Amino acid sequence: PADPLSPQEHGLDFQRLLDASAYKETYRQDMIRWGEEKRRADPGFFCRTAVEGAAQPVWVVSDTRRLSDVEWFRDVYRDAVQTVRVVATEETRKRRNWVFVSGVDDAESECGLDQGVAFDWVIANDGDERSLDEQLEPLLRSLRGRL
Repeated sequence: PADPLSPQEHGLDFQRLLDASAYKETYRQDMIRWGEEKRRADPGFFCRTAVEGAAQPVWVVSDTRRLSDVEWFRDVYRDAVQTVRVVATEETRKRRNWVFVSGVDDAESECGLDQGVAFDWVIANDGDERSLDEQLEPLLRSLRGRL
């Protein structure tokens, strides 16, 4: 959740919910349910919260999860928005200790952007630092050119 108050209200450690620990996994389904309730009531809730008070010329908004999030940013910021999808093979993800959990990893919160979005950039992150640098350089040049 972008709102640290909800975890605090429930006695949870917000910082530990941001990592890839067993602690996070214990509360993951509850966080997803809470997020879904917030989105049903107000689809722009998390997007507005993320940008509140921000005044930087370039923002990196990581970890959007839904088409409605991408649409919100595009509606509000128009052509300034550049979408970037970072992908990794399932093999790479497993090497990084990812384990598929049915009902979580196939939920909209995890795969809501797998279809329906034409990303401006797709970056493969399978552990090859040189390849990653080669992919990021044109993106960074493009962003610098927009400043």
